[in-house]
Amino acid sequence: MIDYGASNIRSALKAFEYLGADIELTSDPAVVRQGNKLVLPGVGAFGSGMAAVRAQGLDTAVQERVAAGVPLLGICVGMQFLFETGYEMGTHQGLGLVPGDVRRFELPSDYKIPHMGWNQIDHDNSHWLLQNVPSGSYVYFVHSYHCTPSNDTDSIASTEYGPKQFTAVVSHENVYGIQFHPEKSQKHGLQILQNYIDKK
Repeated sequence: MIDYGASNIRSALKAFEYLGADIELTSDPAVVRQGNKLVLPGVGAFGSGMAAVRAQGLDTAVQERVAAGVPLLGICVGMQFLFETGYEMGTHQGLGLVPGDVRRFELPSDYKIPHMGWNQIDHDNSHWLLQNVPSGSYVYFVHSYHCTPSNDTDSIASTEYGPKQFTAVVSHENVYGIQFHPEKSQKHGLQILQNYIDKK
């Protein structure tokens, strides 16, 4: 699990530990380059988070491992980092691992931003990452920006907030992302993490 200095990162770590995963929290690019499965959690702003990732040389380490075929799971803002560009407080370059960008919700005034609380994810039950997580399951979100993949097929689960339908889970080659907080989403969130742990 990659630690670039974000707060609350240990709650995600504890969820993996609870599931019995053999996981190490590290901010060392050399350790990342030895990983056979990567997790990138995140909270906060896209721009400052990516700046911290780059300042520690973690971006190139992650990109190299993904290019070598190693699986990567991004969680919350960590999912947003996977994309090419984010527009939170300016324009910022992401890791460029998933084609698309990250934009602020544009919603009628009676819908609050951030989108916060329990909401449903809809999917077609075909992807292994969502195995044993029924379509319509409730999970816990906290975010003001949403990911828009360039390729519709990269979106493997979606959620509606007001008139807006957005990508909740993404899959592109060996790169995966979860917009909601699995560690706060009870059994359904833990099941997704378990699916990732178990995938060979």
